[in-house]
Amino acid sequence: MSKVYFSTWKDEFIDNRGKPPEEWRESAYNFPLHYNTDRDSKAFIGWAGVALFDPDVDVVKLATEYAYQYQVYSEACGRCAPGRWGGRILYDLFDKIARGEGEWRDVDHLKEVGRTMMETSKCEIGRTVPKPLLDILEHFGEEIGELIEKKRPSHGYQSGEVSYISKVTAPCMDACPAHVDIPAYIEGVRDLRFDDSLQATRKTMPLAHTCGRVCPHPCEDECRRANLDEPISIMELKRIGADFEDDHSLFWLHPREPKPLNGKRVAIIGAGPAGLTGAYYLAMEGVACDIYEELPVLGGEVAVGVPQYRMPIEKYKRDIELVGSLPGVKFITGKRVEADDMRRFEKEYDAILVATGTRISKKIRAKNERPEIKGYWGAINFLDCINLWVKYGIPVPEEVRKQQMLDKEYVDLTGKTLVCVGGGFTSMDVVRCAIRANAEKVIMLYRRDEATIIRNTTYEEYHEAVEEGVEFIFYSAVEEIITDEEDRIKALKVNRFELIPDPNGGRPQLKKIEGADFTIECDYLVPAVSQSADLSHLPEEWEIELTSWGTIKTDGKTYMSSRKGVFAAGDCEYGPMTIVNAVGQAKRAASVMSRYVESGEITLTDEEIMEDHLRALKVYDKKEKIRGWLPGLPRQKSEILSVEERKHSNREVNLGLTQEQAIAESERCMRCYYIAMVAV
Repeated sequence: MSKVYFSTWKDEFIDNRGKPPEEWRESAYNFPLHYNTDRDSKAFIGWAGVALFDPDVDVVKLATEYAYQYQVYSEACGRCAPGRWGGRILYDLFDKIARGEGEWRDVDHLKEVGRTMMETSKCEIGRTVPKPLLDILEHFGEEIGELIEKKRPSHGYQSGEVSYISKVTAPCMDACPAHVDIPAYIEGVRDLRFDDSLQATRKTMPLAHTCGRVCPHPCEDECRRANLDEPISIMELKRIGADFEDDHSLFWLHPREPKPLNGKRVAIIGAGPAGLTGAYYLAMEGVACDIYEELPVLGGEVAVGVPQYRMPIEKYKRDIELVGSLPGVKFITGKRVEADDMRRFEKEYDAILVATGTRISKKIRAKNERPEIKGYWGAINFLDCINLWVKYGIPVPEEVRKQQMLDKEYVDLTGKTLVCVGGGFTSMDVVRCAIRANAEKVIMLYRRDEATIIRNTTYEEYHEAVEEGVEFIFYSAVEEIITDEEDRIKALKVNRFELIPDPNGGRPQLKKIEGADFTIECDYLVPAVSQSADLSHLPEEWEIELTSWGTIKTDGKTYMSSRKGVFAAGDCEYGPMTIVNAVGQAKRAASVMSRYVESGEITLTDEEIMEDHLRALKVYDKKEKIRGWLPGLPRQKSEILSVEERKHSNREVNLGLTQEQAIAESERCMRCYYIAMVAV
């Protein structure tokens, strides 16, 4: 809720002109009333209307500046005359009126051009730019008429007191935690400029191979095409440019030339997605980075946790090599950082980025749950053992082989029954890896329903697991672990639950069904309900503030901890999350750190401030009715391995779109760029 002076945002009309502030009606939308901690906003203007917060706003100057942004960003694709020329006319005529040289026929011309652009422009930026301008013409005609009649400039035309800060966004870009310019990389595919596509991705996402394969693609949940038929296959189009670079040995297509090294140095703890991303963007700014990794291999949980059939290590290595190709980046593997190291790093480096992830499997809180039970196998260690062998040929450690009753140097579950408790990506990786390790029976227990597990992962992941033979038992949880005389898992006592609606409209609650308990005989139990962070390397005397989840607390915007100069990004800051979330956090942290090491100050750029404001406002409108586009164009489906092929191998399951499919899919994109602007 926001108190506004005037608003035409979406279907809302609020007019508080002539009323005292205490009587102003509130808007239903979360407008950026406060631009940052020391500056209030005067107005917000964008694709769905205009909102004024200050009665003294010069609305004609506001309209002029907004029309000008269409020229600055040059986002019009040039494929239609209304988009190419209409925006220029809007700016020229508003500027003419604002400087005191306007005529009444200019107003008529503005209305005609604006309506024509909204009806005939081929992309959304051309269709939406006129909307707030037409609102101003309609509701502030008296002010505009006075400027025309008296031939005087608007009161703020020559003033430099007001700043106009703009940003181009799109619903998909806004939903992406890394704010990747998705329409740009899709356009690159459409135009067969795969180099442009990849460089557009790497402006904010260096792990193009990786996030083109294992991203949960929240962007697709907020794709406007879904309001018409089906969302664009955004994730799969991302890998096209990366695979093109790989296949044609075009290393490396950076988004721009890296800056020369400036003498500043940062220590990064952890070489997973967050650590790699932080290093990439710091090095692009000329900051040298030493990356310390406890594992014997680089890549963090994606390397040792995400299976080969989902994320081929040879592709992930390309993303890692991209980071390592930059001047000043140095990897140190097999190094567990301790508290004494951190104390030394604070003296030797200009800043520290903690990106250690969450690699401690949490318990399921069942009776008789003890780590020493034979067959009780934490999800993280289980996946480590599987993937270190499959990807690197590193055998299972002797102590693990003894604990888990393995007679080979790799995980072979022939004739065994494995039960996994969970409902997210980690648990899905566990059960699908167990199938490939020849388990006779694989079961996943989940406390909620099928729809929730699909939301937690993806439709494809869940259904491919079902096809491969994983049995899912919903509304269930382990009450007790039953062992034999040798302390080996023998069976599990499982409770059944039902969902009870909340009479107050809240989230339905699970209630145990009395008398519905059942027993599952099994050899292995793998808890995969969540993970926690190991922060033992943080010196106690630093007293770094933690969240209630036991992760490093930051403000969620600059990613600096309570210890000056110590930043955190990824799972160790937020808790178990997706790769793209870790990348988005680390990209922002690296940006802040690149300025901090030079000035000692913590600041955000206008681009970053606007990202946060737009996410709070919400760019995507699920109820929007899409007009002017051909519906029913089928979403392209990439080829995947057959069930029998993938059950008995670790080959990549998803083979990706062909060039013909990729072009056809990219042509479905409606290029939903929007411009937003704040007057400060």
